[in-house]
Amino acid sequence: MSDETSGRPLPEITEENEFFWTSGADGRLRLTECGSCAALLHPPQPVCRYCHGHETGVRAVSGFATLIGFTVNHRFGLPGLPPPYVVAQVAIEEDPRVRLTTNAVECDPEQLELGMRMEVVFEQAEDTWLPLFRPAAEQGTPAPLPSDELEPDQLRSRIRPMATTEKFEDKVAISGIGSSRIGRRLMVPPLSLTVQACEQAVADAGLTIDDIDGLATYPGAGAYGGFAEGGVTALEAALGLRPTWHHGGGETFGPGGSLIAAMLAVAGGLARHVLCFRTVWEATYTELIRRGRIRPQDNSRTAAGWLKPFGAISAAHTLAQNAQRHFHRYGTTRETLGWIALNQRANAELNPTAVYREPMTMDDYLNARPVTTPFGLYDCDVPCDGAVAVIVSAVDAARDLAKPPVLVEAVGTQILERIEWDQSTLTHEPQVLGQSAHLWSRTSMKPADVDVAQLYDGFTFNCLSWIEALGFCGIGEAKDFLDGGKNIARDGVLPLNTHGGQLSHGRTHGMGLVHEAVTQLRGEAGARQVPGARVAVASSGGLTPSGVLLLRADA
Repeated sequence: MSDETSGRPLPEITEENEFFWTSGADGRLRLTECGSCAALLHPPQPVCRYCHGHETGVRAVSGFATLIGFTVNHRFGLPGLPPPYVVAQVAIEEDPRVRLTTNAVECDPEQLELGMRMEVVFEQAEDTWLPLFRPAAEQGTPAPLPSDELEPDQLRSRIRPMATTEKFEDKVAISGIGSSRIGRRLMVPPLSLTVQACEQAVADAGLTIDDIDGLATYPGAGAYGGFAEGGVTALEAALGLRPTWHHGGGETFGPGGSLIAAMLAVAGGLARHVLCFRTVWEATYTELIRRGRIRPQDNSRTAAGWLKPFGAISAAHTLAQNAQRHFHRYGTTRETLGWIALNQRANAELNPTAVYREPMTMDDYLNARPVTTPFGLYDCDVPCDGAVAVIVSAVDAARDLAKPPVLVEAVGTQILERIEWDQSTLTHEPQVLGQSAHLWSRTSMKPADVDVAQLYDGFTFNCLSWIEALGFCGIGEAKDFLDGGKNIARDGVLPLNTHGGQLSHGRTHGMGLVHEAVTQLRGEAGARQVPGARVAVASSGGLTPSGVLLLRADA
């Protein structure tokens, strides 16, 4: 729903959240409070996440908060909210664990400073009062940023031990990979791309369509427009498969979740060869919206309903503020992120399937048009159309197939950080720290054993977060590790995103990273091949629960 006067997108008001969105009628900000421990809870919940008490009520708070993040949006716009505008996060003074996404108003963005005291000011639109925040009249010394629920050095102590000494990873292997053509605005049905990638993967493994007895995908049917082709149902209908097992859904470990689910199915004996696939057609989808051929999907009923009214419509707005806090805490700079972008472009120059292959300099990176501070154009991955398929097979069957199997050493999936984007980890991409720590608890290998890393780079900062989380350098040490780009080059200590990554090859949402990891471990990467690559790590997702895989070549 949109306000006919301002056009600003408004949240869907429900019985659970009405008190919040209408509390500004009397100028008071209200939040859910636990009746047992007095903790404030946001978004509203029927149970306290801290003491698990079930008696909750509503509490009026002072309306003062600490500015803990902000980004000046230049790229994205909504009706009634044209750029530039400031998306901000504030921590409520009465309980800094509660953070609100909002807009910073009545101020010059150049004068904003992390730790500033802010005060609420409400803007009415129809029956909704949006809580916006402006700098408070009285400012003292900037307050320190609140701590995460778990600081990085506390994560390993929270990793659950293996439930059994028997590892499902030992029973499976990757036997085939395939990819459709990848490009900008291909203007073809996305299912055709899926079929192309899947048929290529089946042929690569030396299998037939009839050998496939399992299907897995992410995020499946009903996903946000441009990010799926219709899921398992669509592919089964197209190819006439009769799987004994299938899986599809968005609430899994990112795109790699389909692979992990397939591994569990194979290890459990439900299937022998599971075809996993991921299709995106965002470039075409956006073009069709521009032409008026389709209508964009409305996500106001989801958790994004807490963000969209303030113009926080992209993951970029969340991650830009996390990057800002990393800069603030550890001295990271835009140049630090630039070395990641330049590395991916240098690798893409050697990959004929990459969307962007033109050489790029640090000046090109720094002078690119701003998207949302501190991100510029080259901090963001490339929306494209394409599909990637991976076949997970029983390890004994895989050794009899056309290509050498790629074995699975370990997976990392444990969630330790809050899932809600703006309530989660402050200084890294959410959902990388816990999963990374979990990965190393399932193997005797160490970061030094990794020969090549394919790390999720929806934005440059995602990649930086994975580098630190996986222990390739210490927390807060990425600035020195990345300086000059030598450590992450193909001949460096950690060859990174050797196909060009999502920043230059194209946004295939993590499955392209797995495809490249397998290609490297097989020694099939041609001009971009890392000599002697035997162990690879590949991550997918982030923000949403993510997954990370440690793969190795067969002995």
